[in-house]
Amino acid sequence: MDFQYPYALAGLFVGFVVGLTGVGGGSLMTPILLHFGISPASAVGTDLLYAAITKSGGVHVHHKKRNIDWRITVVLALGSVPASLLTLWLLHSSGLDTATVNKMIRTSLGWAMLFTALAILFKQKIMDYSHRNDIWLTRMTRKQQEVATFITGLILGAVVTLTSIGAGALGTVVLFLLYPLLPTVKLVGTEIAHAVPLTLVAGIGHASFGNVDWGLLLNLLMGSLPGIYIGSHLANRASDKYLRPALAMMMIYAGTKLVF
Repeated sequence: MDFQYPYALAGLFVGFVVGLTGVGGGSLMTPILLHFGISPASAVGTDLLYAAITKSGGVHVHHKKRNIDWRITVVLALGSVPASLLTLWLLHSSGLDTATVNKMIRTSLGWAMLFTALAILFKQKIMDYSHRNDIWLTRMTRKQQEVATFITGLILGAVVTLTSIGAGALGTVVLFLLYPLLPTVKLVGTEIAHAVPLTLVAGIGHASFGNVDWGLLLNLLMGSLPGIYIGSHLANRASDKYLRPALAMMMIYAGTKLVF
């Protein structure tokens, strides 16, 4: 494997942002890879395995701190993993040529980025509204919550497999609405725990189609692992008030370019 410092620096930057804000992994990495000239399919496949490896360390930390609700994680995965496998099968058996598949992924990626940016921008307002108002989401029975969680998993499975983004920001916002009484840190830990099997299954599926650049993956990890470590230790000193809007604006810019 040849060391490519631009890829390592990209991994360092994205890892640092993820450690600092908790979001932005796929939302930043995939557009950066597209900028480097990586094909959309290869960018998504490589980013999925990158996410699975980098987030697995987060699962270990959150589990030790009891910040994961494994019941919710399992219900999400029961929807997302089969949806991911179905999406992979549809991509593989569609008979579409590479250029068409890449165009479809690029457009889907752009829309996913725009929706994720909105979720990041308005997450706090959505959370506050959910806590202040007696909306139907807060009055769900446990069975209804599980059905809604399963459906959420189905949607995330398809979106993440196709675009590599959405598991963090979109998933966390939906969980905030479905489980408003659970502590924020537990919902974040639960979503990270769910993201690992989903991105691993989707990444392995893309790898079986030849959509993973292994040398690129190793270069990204060489930068991202120290980046996440540094960002995580500086997280308490950084102002969320400015970081998340800046991240959302970058995603809106990139998403708009991909769609339009």
